[in-house]
Amino acid sequence: MLEPSNNNELPVIPGKRYFTIGEVSELCAVKPHVLRYWEQEFEQLKPVKRRGNRRYYQRHDVILIRQIRSLLYEQGFTIGGARQQLMGDDTKEDSGQSQQIIRQLRTELEDLLEILK
Repeated sequence: MLEPSNNNELPVIPGKRYFTIGEVSELCAVKPHVLRYWEQEFEQLKPVKRRGNRRYYQRHDVILIRQIRSLLYEQGFTIGGARQQLMGDDTKEDSGQSQQIIRQLRTELEDLLEILK
C-alpha cells in the first residue's frame, strides 16, 4: 500500500473511467514499456484491450500500479517478492484500495469546495 507521503509525490488520479498507457505512465511515474512488462509479471494487472490491442486502464489498475511501484522502487522488493506481497494482501487489497479511493475522493471534494467558495 502506498504511504501517504509517497502518495503526495504522484499526481492526483483524475475522475475518469479509462486511462491510456501514456496517461498511466505519467500518473504513476513509470515508463510504458515497464507497464507492459508488469502486465506479464502480475496476474492482477489486466487492463482492458480494445481495437488494435490498445490498453485502457481503470482506476483500480492505476492504484495497483502505484502499489507495485511502491513495493519495487521504494520498499526494495524483487518482482517475485512484490508478487507474493500482493497475493498475500488479497484481503487487505480491497480495503486498502477502498481507503485510497476514499482519501482521493475526499481530496477532490475539498478542492471542489474551495473552488465553489
